[in-house]
Amino acid sequence: MTHLSTGDMLRSEVASGTELGLLAKKFMDSGDLVPDSNIIAMIQQHIDDPAGVLLDGFPRTIVQAKSLDKALDQISFPVDQVVHMAVNIDELIRRLSSRVVCKECHTPYNLELDPPVESGICDQCAGDVIVRDDDKPDAVKNRMKVYEELTAPVLDYYQLHRNVAEVMATGTPDAVFAKLTKAIGSGAPFN
Repeated sequence: MTHLSTGDMLRSEVASGTELGLLAKKFMDSGDLVPDSNIIAMIQQHIDDPAGVLLDGFPRTIVQAKSLDKALDQISFPVDQVVHMAVNIDELIRRLSSRVVCKECHTPYNLELDPPVESGICDQCAGDVIVRDDDKPDAVKNRMKVYEELTAPVLDYYQLHRNVAEVMATGTPDAVFAKLTKAIGSGAPFN
């Protein structure tokens, strides 16, 4: 199964300096969503893996959800399951504020769970470890606003069209992964 993380894909485009990356950076740095047409085109290039696809961070708008349904219908590749990873706002802000990344090699760190050995210095390349622009307080506040306005309705859309498994994404990463694995393996019908 292919894991497609729109965040990882977009950060790769930014690092490569592609046209999409240059466009995306402006939106990402301020906490806004990259335009639907760009995200949809990027995802459609990768959704036909016969072993299946795990979409991470997509869809984030109703337009994206409907486009995904249409694209999957065209290749007879139905959505088997929708999982909503639920977390309260205070926990989300705490997690985002502990994320840092190497400015040079982009190695990610978590200041609470997996900090660099030497504070502010990358273990891999000795580059500076920084907070990503999209994790800075103003961008995070905007991301929360964008989520409420554009992404929360996607959950309602999927709840109308298919069963949605809700996973409380609290606890250690291993505990959350165990909850996610259980939800995915539950065998509940997803039509």
